[in-house]
Amino acid sequence: MSRTAASVEPQTTVAMPVDDRGGARVGRGRVRPTWGFVEGDAIAEGRTVLRRLGGGVRYEVLLVWDDARFAVLVAKVLRPDQREDPAAWRDLRREADALQRLAHPSLVRGFDVVLDGRFPHLLIEHLEGPTLLALLERHGPLPPEQALPLALHVAAALHYLAGEDTVHLDVKPSNVVMGAPPRLIDLSVTRSCAAAARLRRPVGTDAYMAPEQCDPARGPAGPPADVFGLGATLHHALAGRPPFPRPAGARGSADLAVRLPQLVRGPERLPSALPPRLAELIRAALDADPAARPTAAAFAAGLEPLVAELGPRAA
Repeated sequence: MSRTAASVEPQTTVAMPVDDRGGARVGRGRVRPTWGFVEGDAIAEGRTVLRRLGGGVRYEVLLVWDDARFAVLVAKVLRPDQREDPAAWRDLRREADALQRLAHPSLVRGFDVVLDGRFPHLLIEHLEGPTLLALLERHGPLPPEQALPLALHVAAALHYLAGEDTVHLDVKPSNVVMGAPPRLIDLSVTRSCAAAARLRRPVGTDAYMAPEQCDPARGPAGPPADVFGLGATLHHALAGRPPFPRPAGARGSADLAVRLPQLVRGPERLPSALPPRLAELIRAALDADPAARPTAAAFAAGLEPLVAELGPRAA
């Protein structure tokens, strides 16, 4: 039996182990407050729950039916303990503003934001297909003919973002949906270039953050940080693991050099079977010096001849 928005009561549940916005992971077994939505529950007028997709520290992610658009979409709903948190509201508003302002074929689209109801939420596009991370966990490293066109699409999106004075700050395998075309998702920590340059704490996901994201004292984060994230993502896709593995138990370390090895050493070697030009391009994207990295446009230009050489094998 479906329930109205007024009848849904908060509950607690074990959070899924998805990435936190500060780079940490939600530990397995940690209890997070949840609204306890079931099929048919209304989160706004004409907008009802179909099923739960997952969630993180701040949001529950739901598949919903929207009457006005006569379509299946995705809602990111603030958890009960977050709806009165000013920081959570600011992040929700910032992501909504970014989704409204930005439009690119390789970026997820946003359709609505509700800030004044019982369930503050974003309404975004429902994308068919697994994330890159899910694909890697299921099948292992991607062949170049699948990874290179994917990277070309993400590089195009990053070039667009840089032209719009915007930094994504969280490019990683779980934020790439393997659709046609591949799409970059989750703008929850996106900033303007000026706002990114003012950051004084790490923002992003540990394994894919550029050194200047890990330690803002090294210099301002900007579009080169997104190129680093793309390089780390492509390295993971081709090697089957992130480029900067860390020792067990280092995740919560107060020592940044232990928690974030990209601050003190270079990336692991890529598989020797990869084309040398591709390995060189990824190494350049992972340079510790932001000024030494290629721009997203230059990265894409470096990928294009490699994709062309693949010919009809390219996915």
